[in-house]
Amino acid sequence: MSEENLVRRQRVYDFLEAHDIEYSVYEHPEAPTIEIARKYWRQDGSKHCKNLFFRNHKGNRHYLVVFDSEQSLAIHDLEQRLHQGKLSFASEQRMERWLGLKPGSVSPFGLVNDEECHVHLFLDANLKSYPALSFHPNDNTATVVISQEMFARYLTAVGNTYEYIELY
Repeated sequence: MSEENLVRRQRVYDFLEAHDIEYSVYEHPEAPTIEIARKYWRQDGSKHCKNLFFRNHKGNRHYLVVFDSEQSLAIHDLEQRLHQGKLSFASEQRMERWLGLKPGSVSPFGLVNDEECHVHLFLDANLKSYPALSFHPNDNTATVVISQEMFARYLTAVGNTYEYIELY
């Protein structure tokens, strides 16, 4: 694993520990896509999430959309549900700028790098029905499992705006 990936991952762990947020973690081979990651998931009752990073038409607003990895969403449908106008996937440069991440490692933990709290987080309301959620810790060679209670604490601590909405 590269030094850069270790630093990205450690920043997440340090943030969680500084805010008394409990979590567990397991390592696995690189998993930049849901299809690859699925091979390494543990049957621990957590819901593995898909995380997509978008920009609005003007490029002045950015959104992280988190939903059940077993679901798929068309961008047009997402535009209708989010009411943010025309959306497109944000570029790698924008992802680096706002989340400090590379493609294949996007998760809500990227918000620890958004010091301006610029990115708005949309979470699928169905995720609330699972006891825990699973995300990459800003590096796709590990998975963090976090309870709903601890995830709520994380969202409060990180400070970005967020909302749970019906996505499908």
